[in-house]
This record gives sequence, C-alpha cells and structure tokens, in this order.
Amino acid sequence: MFSVASKSVSRRVLVQSTRCVSQKPSRSTTSNPASTSPSSPSATQNTQLKETEASVPAQEPLLTRSSVPSLDFSPPDPTEQRTGASSRDNMSSADRQRRTMARAAFGLFTLGIGLQMVYMGREWEPEELRAKKMTLENAPAGRWERTKSRYSDIFSFFSDPVMPELLPPRTAAQYPPSAKPYTLLVSVDDLLVTSTWDRQHGWRTAKRPGVDYFLAYLSQFYEVVIFTTQYSYTAMPIIDKLDRYNFYIEHRLFREHTRSQNGTVVKDLSYLNRDLSKVILLDTHPEHVSTHPENALIIPAWKGDSKDNGLVAMIPFLESIAIYKPADVRPIITAYHDKNIPLEYAKREAEGKQKHIENWRQNKGSSSNSFGGFFGVSSRSTQNAPPTYLEQKRKEAQQQYKEEQAYIAKNKEYFESLLKHEQDVMAAQAPSNLWEVFETMRGNPKVPDANIPPPPPPPGMGFVIPPPQTTSKSS
Repeated sequence: MFSVASKSVSRRVLVQSTRCVSQKPSRSTTSNPASTSPSSPSATQNTQLKETEASVPAQEPLLTRSSVPSLDFSPPDPTEQRTGASSRDNMSSADRQRRTMARAAFGLFTLGIGLQMVYMGREWEPEELRAKKMTLENAPAGRWERTKSRYSDIFSFFSDPVMPELLPPRTAAQYPPSAKPYTLLVSVDDLLVTSTWDRQHGWRTAKRPGVDYFLAYLSQFYEVVIFTTQYSYTAMPIIDKLDRYNFYIEHRLFREHTRSQNGTVVKDLSYLNRDLSKVILLDTHPEHVSTHPENALIIPAWKGDSKDNGLVAMIPFLESIAIYKPADVRPIITAYHDKNIPLEYAKREAEGKQKHIENWRQNKGSSSNSFGGFFGVSSRSTQNAPPTYLEQKRKEAQQQYKEEQAYIAKNKEYFESLLKHEQDVMAAQAPSNLWEVFETMRGNPKVPDANIPPPPPPPGMGFVIPPPQTTSKSS
C-alpha cells in the first residue's frame, strides 16, 4: 500500500517539477538516518511529501537564480520589443539617394502638371476656333473654362467621331443649288433591311419591300447618305447589295462616325458639314437622334413582313419637300412629330387638291360667264381640273425614273464588267506579303505588273472610263 502511495506522489512530483528538475541546486539537508531506512515507509512518505510541498513555492526563485537556459518558452513582452523600423540615422546611403530621387521626381511631376494647366488656359487661337466652329463671342472666356474645354477635347477621342467633318463640302461647281439642295440620311437596321430566320435557310438579311424604288426615286431629289450604327466591315456588303452600281447612294457613314453620349450611340448632325436646315434623317430609334430631334423622322421598325409598304408610303412626303423647296425643313418635321406621317400627309395633300379644284372652277366659271354663259353652256362639267404643281413634278420624276431604269437594264452587262474590272484592280493592288504591307503603310502602295484595261463602253454611251493611275515605288 505504501509503495502505491509512493508511486503516485513521485508521479505528481515529476509532472509539476519537470521544467525545473535540472535547475534545482543540491541542498544539504539534515535528516534522520532512521527516516531514510527502508524499514520505515511512513517516514519515507512524509519526507517525500514535504519535499514536494517545498519544491512548488521554491520553483520561481530557483529559476531566477539559475544560470542554466530555461526551457519555458513564454511569449515575449511586446513593450520590450522594437518595431523594426529604421530610424533616420540608421538609413543607408542608397536609401537616402532613392528617397531624394523620388521626391525630386514628384516635384517635377507636380510642376509639369501646373505648367500644363497654365498652358491649357491660354487664349483661344484662330485655328482652334475654326476647328470648333466657334467665335470669340460664344467660346468659353475664362481661364478655367478654357482649361476644361481643352482637357475635354483630349479625352473626347474615345467618344467623338473619327473626323470633325463627316461629309466633304459641296462646291457650287459640282452641286448647283438647283440640283439637290437637300440631304437625306437613311438608317439601315430595321428600316431598309432586317434579319430573318426560318427552318430552311436559318438567319438571312431580308430586304424591305420597295427599298430599290425608294432609293432610286428619291436620289433624283436628295443627296442620299447611308448613316448606320453598324461598323463598316458588316454594313458595307449590305450597302453594296442595295446599290450595286453606286448610282443612288453618294456617301456612307458607319458606327465610327457616331458619338457616344451617356453610353448611347448618337448620330450627331453637327459633324455632318451640311446646312441643318436642309437635312432630313430617317431612323427607327429615337435615342439615336437625341441631339437633333428636329431633323429626324422616326418611323416604325420593319419586322420582316413581306406585305409592308411603310417605306414606299414615306415617298410622297419626302418628295413634296424636295419639290416645294422650303427654306427650313425643321418646322415641317416638327409639325409631324408623334403622327402617322404617310396618313397625315395624304390628308393634307387631298385637302390641297380639293382647294385647287375649287379655285379652278371659280376661275373657270367667271371666265365663261362672258361667252359660255351667253349660250347657256357651263364648262364646269365638260373639262377636268388641270394637275397641280406637285402632280406635274411628280409625273416628270416618275418618267425620269423609268428612263433611268431602262438605261440600266440595257447596259447591265457593261456595268457588270465595270464592277468586275474594279474588283480585279483592287485585288491586283492588294499586298501579298508582309513587306508589301509595310510599304503600303509607308505610303508606297503596290503597283500591278500590268495595267488592267477597262472594258470598252457600249455604243452610244458617250464616255470612256479612264485606266487606273499608277505610281512608281520610291527607292
């Protein structure tokens, strides 16, 4: 029984005093020889218990006085530790040099920004005013306003059209004022064409009913310009199909010529280089014309109906504007906003026709009173009223359209040969290797080995297509 107790007491001593066993100094204690004899177990137990009780409170002073390294890994006191940040006196020469260079670079950068802002606030130059189409009276006057205007011009590269003037100027020699004084901008998507799908063919581009007649007929009155939100590489093949021989469409504008305003694509007519009092824009999306709604006619989008006549129904309205030649088309367009334009115009044209007939009858009746009334004969019912001025011009335009279509049908083979000749010339001038691409970028385009002669014109045409001009490569 005493042996068991001795073992348990020894185990407690080992558990509680493991860390300081090696640090305890040898103590000279006076003990009774009889108490250490194996024949007295009770004395041995008491001695061990006393040693255990004495060792526990004496552990701390023993650890303090000992020179043996401690095995107790307690966390260090954070107040006694250094942060690791080097003081100014402890910096190396390389660190001081880098800090000086950084401060000098920051100072130069700040000075450059300040000088740039001062330079941006300078007075307007004549070239800037001409590019902005402004004068000193309506240009920003203050230094801060000029600075903001010039900085906005720098960042407007990503939102403004690629050119400040989208269309070339119209000279009086090329375009007499009496020829085509008005410009008609026509969209493409859901107005001239749309995408359709069927089980047999899949997705296809469908052409709206009457689009050929619309472009060919109105090209007699207007400078027809395609203005689409598609990019050129996707819209160009569609336009080539609509006007195969380049007879009707004079210019083509694409997504690159639009503006980005609040995340929306906008067709800003202020870049058009045309008198806006003589510009009409046809579109199906009001947000595309938000900058100039007074010049825009919004018509319903075409969804692929084969019996649709919405495009042809717009011809009488546009035709009448070109025939009567108003000084400003914007009040007329504004009067038709939020209305069914073909139906509303048909009513007004019918009213004008009725007034014309009534005036004719009154004039005819007053002139017949002196002669026809003498014999008791009235001429009101014997003759029809003459056509109006609009009807006369419309008849002439329709006759011209028929003659033009007959001319194209008669010389279709020649026009096809001209188109094939143009494609061959472009293929011959296209670079065939990387070196020719670099030469083309430097301004030295590839010259074909032999000039491709154009096809001879059919008899009676009266003009000859000149051969393409070639330039020699610079050495």
